Amino acid sequence: MASEITVIPNGSVTSPQGFTAGATYAGIRAYTPDKVDLGILFSEQPTTAAGTYSTNKILSPSVTVTKESVAGGVTRGVIVNSGCANCAVGDQGYTDAQEMASLAAGVLGVDPSTMAASSTGIIGVELPMGLIRNAIGNIEQSPDGGHDFARSILTTDTVTKEIAVSFSAGGKRVTLAGCAKGSGMIHPNMATMLSYLTTDAQVDAAFLQETLGVVVDSTFNMIDIDGDSSTNDTVLLLANGASGVTLSKGTPEGDTFTAALLEVCTHLAREMVRDGEGATKLIEVTVEGAESVSDARLAARSVASSILVKTAIHGNDPNWGRIIMALGKSGAEMVEKNIGLYINDICIMESGLPIPVFRESLIASMQGTEVRILAKLNIGSGAATGWGCNMSEEFVTFNSAYTT
Repeated sequence: MASEITVIPNGSVTSPQGFTAGATYAGIRAYTPDKVDLGILFSEQPTTAAGTYSTNKILSPSVTVTKESVAGGVTRGVIVNSGCANCAVGDQGYTDAQEMASLAAGVLGVDPSTMAASSTGIIGVELPMGLIRNAIGNIEQSPDGGHDFARSILTTDTVTKEIAVSFSAGGKRVTLAGCAKGSGMIHPNMATMLSYLTTDAQVDAAFLQETLGVVVDSTFNMIDIDGDSSTNDTVLLLANGASGVTLSKGTPEGDTFTAALLEVCTHLAREMVRDGEGATKLIEVTVEGAESVSDARLAARSVASSILVKTAIHGNDPNWGRIIMALGKSGAEMVEKNIGLYINDICIMESGLPIPVFRESLIASMQGTEVRILAKLNIGSGAATGWGCNMSEEFVTFNSAYTT
């Protein structure tokens, strides 16, 4: 029988036992009194790690250093800077990412190969290593430092994205937590942002990687803000075993862990889209009755990422023809006469034909901060949900002057 999953109030990535974190202002980003731009997340015990990464062919060397740490079999933590992507700067980028990891390892007293590194910010600028060298000693590791770490990874985000949950296994309590950043350059193409996940369970590396991949496919790979996939995307999951609980594939406890990871990543994915640059509305797109899950995901992502759908939602315009267009171009199998379509539970199409609707009521239903779209393809049993956000004038203004 599966254990109940409980959300921990005010939880952070250091809610699981044995994790510490801290952050400081290094001067990489423009100064404000409450800003931090360099953070470290650390496990007091060696961890089993799993990761998913950007598939962009232009890849930040910071991602390469993280891949190498995870492949090494033992990862103790990660150092992250915001304000500079450390990408498209030649060989110096790899040298700097390695040094950043080594600096963190030196402060923490661990092998440099066990430290991962992440960077986020403007592409084409070298890491200011002088600033990082001077500031890293100011980071104070603390079991209460998770919230500061979550702040250190932000760029254009307006709020932190954090959650921690727990469940019972073997008579003990297991905790799983995560934080994420991402408000722009977000599109479903693994992994679409930075996210750090922690658990005090002991989990076999193969099971951890498999589970992370499955969960990412149905959460972080189902969101869209602007159609662009970053050069720095990383999702890193660390399991340190500090709870004394070992979780295995195919067991009730292992299934609960997967469910908990799904809950954490779904929350973080939704919060990233909700905080999209200039966004005021969360768009949830559910596709049911597709020929396969793969087709359902194609269709949901197509609608969630359509600029025309995003702008219609922004204006509270129930122009459902744009939704049908996005479904049809997705590549998913469908039969027009089978399709049913709903906006906020109001049926606007059935059996491929429009349904008379009181337009003003539909417009009124779209004026809230969430808009739900449901497409019933009625040709199979595949289902999936994706998330997007409206595209506003503020998004265009903000991104037209991002570096100026």
